[in-house]
Amino acid sequence: MLRELKVENLALIESLHLSFDRADDASLVVLTGETGAGKSIMMRAIDLLSGGRGSADWVRSGAETCTVEALFDVGEHFADVHELLRDGGFDDSDQVLFKRVINTEGRSRFYINGSMATARLVSEISFRLFSIASQHDHQRLLQPALHLDFLDILGDHQKQREQVRSCHEAWRVAQQELARLHEQNREREQRRDFLAYQIREIGDIAPEPDEDERLGIERKRLKNGETLIRLSRECHELLEESISENLAVVRKNMEQLRQLDPDVETLADELSSYAYLAEDFSARLRDYFDTLDDDPARLDAISARLDKLQGLKRKYGETLTDVLNYLAGARLELEALDNLDQQIEAQRNKTERLERQVLDCAEQLSTARQKTAAAMEQAMARELLSLSFEQPTIEVRFQPVEDKLAQMRAVGFDRVEFFFAANPGEPSRPLARVASGGELSRLMLAFKCLLARKDMVETVIFDEVDAGIGGQAAESVARKIRELAGHHQVICITHLPQIAARGTHHFLVEKGMSGGRTITSVAMLSEQQRVEELARMLAGESPSVQTEAWARELLAKGKRAA
Repeated sequence: MLRELKVENLALIESLHLSFDRADDASLVVLTGETGAGKSIMMRAIDLLSGGRGSADWVRSGAETCTVEALFDVGEHFADVHELLRDGGFDDSDQVLFKRVINTEGRSRFYINGSMATARLVSEISFRLFSIASQHDHQRLLQPALHLDFLDILGDHQKQREQVRSCHEAWRVAQQELARLHEQNREREQRRDFLAYQIREIGDIAPEPDEDERLGIERKRLKNGETLIRLSRECHELLEESISENLAVVRKNMEQLRQLDPDVETLADELSSYAYLAEDFSARLRDYFDTLDDDPARLDAISARLDKLQGLKRKYGETLTDVLNYLAGARLELEALDNLDQQIEAQRNKTERLERQVLDCAEQLSTARQKTAAAMEQAMARELLSLSFEQPTIEVRFQPVEDKLAQMRAVGFDRVEFFFAANPGEPSRPLARVASGGELSRLMLAFKCLLARKDMVETVIFDEVDAGIGGQAAESVARKIRELAGHHQVICITHLPQIAARGTHHFLVEKGMSGGRTITSVAMLSEQQRVEELARMLAGESPSVQTEAWARELLAKGKRAA
């Protein structure tokens, strides 16, 4: 139940704060005003709270942000709302405060009970609290593709529909996999020969991880073998013939110094160690050049091997590890090809099982839809009779299904379209070809009344659904909206005095000037102000005494109807 609505800096609205009577749970709130006064801005504000698209253009000129807030009462029967709040980590109380802020860059922030929230969560919760019907919704009735949605919402088939969608998706994926296996089977022999060739090519060369790096180092050593041998022998000879002999003399002299002066002991030890280290270096250099080789045959063999390894890397991977991984994968694929017949048979069985499952689910949903369609036809006939139609007929026609699987979609195999006849004796025809604007308004209202009884929402908002209606039809629409307000909170933007007169709360939307700027204001009307507004709606800006009397009569009649 909507209790308060607050809007700041939205288009022509500078500041607005509306409160609705807490004691009146079932009520009809009407908003009236001249065309262009800003009534659509009010609907835009409410739509923003339901997650509708925002725009930087909607921020009032000169302001940095626009803000929309709404406070709803949430009773215990809104168990799913309470669950969504708890799961989202928000305060779970008997009230929900929505807030949306849009800045001049078009970016939005959502809040629930003072904490930041996602647009998706706000949309999910608001969907359960209020429903909006605008004059543009009439056009949805003209689209047969959406008629199935109407039927499923009315019949509360969402769980069955989701089950069909889930089964259909699994079946579709299984079909794609079976088609892939069949395609693979058609190319099996060619693929088998190709894989066998690749496995043989890699296996004949038999690369090892990092082998190319090791061979590259060895090839470089072989290519520079003469230089390496020459330089290492020269170093060895210098150590062996010059440095080692001199160090031996130094070591001998230091031993004599140690005997004569104990303070030289540490230095003597260090020089002795250095001498032994030089001998070790000399031995290691000798071992090194003894291992060197400048064998041209070995160099050619390594170069040939590296060429083969490089060829494998060009074909199968950047490194030899990648080549070996490719080899392992090719062997697995070849093994799978050998077992492809068994895979195809298993996948075919799986696909047929899912096919039976989706068909069974879709048939159950279709049966439920048939029952809902019959109940809807009767219920809509009653609703339309109360909206000044004479013996109206509305039919839900299911297209014949020759091949259920061929027509299967995520919503099932049903194709439905609404047919309508407004007058007795006329054949029913597709709704899109026979309904006038006024008839569509009443049809949409009838649908909304049926859905409102089905929905858990307590607040229903109508945005000029009375477009194209007048005379007795206007009176019947007013009665129907007031009837709906008997068990829902109804907010109605209207141009019809018959509807406005039945409101329990009447707000006037006006456009004026303040500080040299245009602003839209909304004010609740007193009894006398309501008479004046109804008279304006009846006769324009210069109502007569008779018009005012008629307005008083409408108002009195509206109160009696309430």
